[in-house]
Amino acid sequence: MTDRILDISGQGARLSVRLEQLRIEPHEGPEVSTPLDELAVLLVSNAAVSYSHAVLTGLARHGGVLVVCDAQHLPCALMLPIEGHHRQSERFARQAAAALPTCKRLWRQLIQAKVGLQGRILLDFRGVDKGLCAMALRVRSGDPDNLEGQAARRYWPALFDDPEFRRQREGPPPNPLLNYGYAVLRAMTARAICASGLHPSLGLHHHNRYDAFPLADDLMEPFRPLVDRAVLHHIHQYGKEAPLDKAAKAAFIGAVTQRFDVDGEVRGLFDILARMTASLAQVFEGERKDLLLPEL
Repeated sequence: MTDRILDISGQGARLSVRLEQLRIEPHEGPEVSTPLDELAVLLVSNAAVSYSHAVLTGLARHGGVLVVCDAQHLPCALMLPIEGHHRQSERFARQAAAALPTCKRLWRQLIQAKVGLQGRILLDFRGVDKGLCAMALRVRSGDPDNLEGQAARRYWPALFDDPEFRRQREGPPPNPLLNYGYAVLRAMTARAICASGLHPSLGLHHHNRYDAFPLADDLMEPFRPLVDRAVLHHIHQYGKEAPLDKAAKAAFIGAVTQRFDVDGEVRGLFDILARMTASLAQVFEGERKDLLLPEL
């Protein structure tokens, strides 16, 4: 499977499957199609889109993810394949039995990477990291000092050059732009988790009873700043009140499908996430100690 992300939002359409191809018949314009095995994430944000049952089963059979958006074009539902790996049940059991010290150690690694990347982005855009790079080195197992939260209080006002800005899901712009970008990243991460035979509901740190994908929320943390950077670029070009339109969606999808230099090799984020989740399964199985988490 490639790392193709398809967003259907411009107009209504009928989706069906023929010969392992996703057929898109828009209400206006010519029919287009794409192989199901090349489709990683399908986002649908138009209420006038209809599906055949074969679309849902075909997407799941090939390991793809369906994301359904609400009237505000923000993702509100996520469909993942049930079977993602030939040793899935065994890995579920080991994941559920993971010791608390192991989970805390892994959480430390994730937060160190997140805060460090936040600091580097501030350096790039603002010329100062607000102490975040040094703070990342002080994160302890389980982050008992809540350095993640301390970093956030420095990071967000500095990033958007607004001392009043707060990151809130229901907050004012550019929060809606961040919500969309994070939702795409979450879908990618959940897909990688399932492909590695792990369960997205068994988190390392997040344990909200109303959250079905806490492990995805955990593992996407180091990559959130990639979305932040894309949002900052976008509002520099279109303003802080920029709507979540086609241009914005293309920018945020581009941010998470770009290529990165990892140890001298060029890799996409899908590949990086797949390697990280596979390494997590190895941690649960006692084959390694830490996540395979490259510096981007």
